[in-house]
Amino acid sequence: MGKSRLKGNGTWIALVLLVAAASALYKTTFFSANNIFNVLRQSSMIGYISVGMTCVILTGGIDLSVGATVALTAVLAAMLSNVNVVLAVMVPILVGICVGAVNGFVITKLKVVPFIATLAIQMAVRGIAYIITNIKSIPVNRDEKLFLAIGRGYLWKIPVPVVLFAVTVLVMILVTKKTSFGRSLFAIGGNESAALMMGMKVDRNKALAYILTGGLSGLAGVVLCSRLGAGQPVAGNGWEMDAIAAVAIGGTLLSGGVGGVEKTVSGVLITGLITNILNLQGNINTYVQNIINGVIVLIVIIIQRNMQSREK
Repeated sequence: MGKSRLKGNGTWIALVLLVAAASALYKTTFFSANNIFNVLRQSSMIGYISVGMTCVILTGGIDLSVGATVALTAVLAAMLSNVNVVLAVMVPILVGICVGAVNGFVITKLKVVPFIATLAIQMAVRGIAYIITNIKSIPVNRDEKLFLAIGRGYLWKIPVPVVLFAVTVLVMILVTKKTSFGRSLFAIGGNESAALMMGMKVDRNKALAYILTGGLSGLAGVVLCSRLGAGQPVAGNGWEMDAIAAVAIGGTLLSGGVGGVEKTVSGVLITGLITNILNLQGNINTYVQNIINGVIVLIVIIIQRNMQSREK
């Protein structure tokens, strides 16, 4: 019982150790309110799509289109922010949902492998973002204070993106733990054939997982656009890898069936802290983060494989 509990809390223990190490190295600089909120605000960007990616990976799938979706929705948010704030928020999220629906249709109805399907959608969506902007940033009117508050504002002295991320996490934990849809994600990833025999609507629920991920990617695009004050067609490049890394580091099996949103939160915070530590160091190339994340993901996958083989 003690060992299984330790395994389940392993990433949270790693997070505590990482915080302790950063505190010892940078003392008050690390624990300043500005730095802590900066880490949380930065992490929330990847956090939105990581939460959605968790649902997809639980089914044994993957979504490589999330970064391109962030770029397209950020561009649309910038364009619409000068027209109507409500449209600037709702339309990008709906577009993200549509991208997710296309992914779900291609994977469940056309039976295309998720890696190939979402890679193709990624290229198409990124291409649309380039075409409608001519590969140029779309600025947000500085007078649109309400829209800019989404990415830059504070609620009870907490950054709005962090509040939105916390709400997203709480809602998705309830969805995955307390609803039949959420429980079906684990069943599908664990054994899809058995889930079918149990009468679960496998194709529908797999498609819904991609739709959720698309919608959350749209939300990330809106928040990113608000924070930067512009929609950039090159935004979100590589974010799909960061999200997958966060999910894997958090302890969700990339083969599906085991994990959860609450685990992904620890993975998101760990990757965010690594970035912050490198920034505080100042003299380390930021691309080192990619190497560190890659090594961590590889170690996590090796550990996961060993655990699976022992269970068998």
